[in-house]
Amino acid sequence: WKHYADKFEILAPGDKVLGTRVLVHPHVDEQPFTRGLGGVTIPPGLTHVIVRAWDNVHKAGEETFTVKLPGR
Repeated sequence: WKHYADKFEILAPGDKVLGTRVLVHPHVDEQPFTRGLGGVTIPPGLTHVIVRAWDNVHKAGEETFTVKLPGR
């Protein structure tokens, strides 16, 4: 509970937040764990989004992950 992933964001290029999933507790006994985020509207023309994780100690992670959107 002292240090855990507490949210992730889906970003458009330029760091515009498209969606956020808040994680309200650590998932210590669920490793690895998965969570989804529905209802995110992806603007037309975007060919990729960026995923950024946060934790309750360091805040926004320095490393991000780019996800290509096939067919766009």
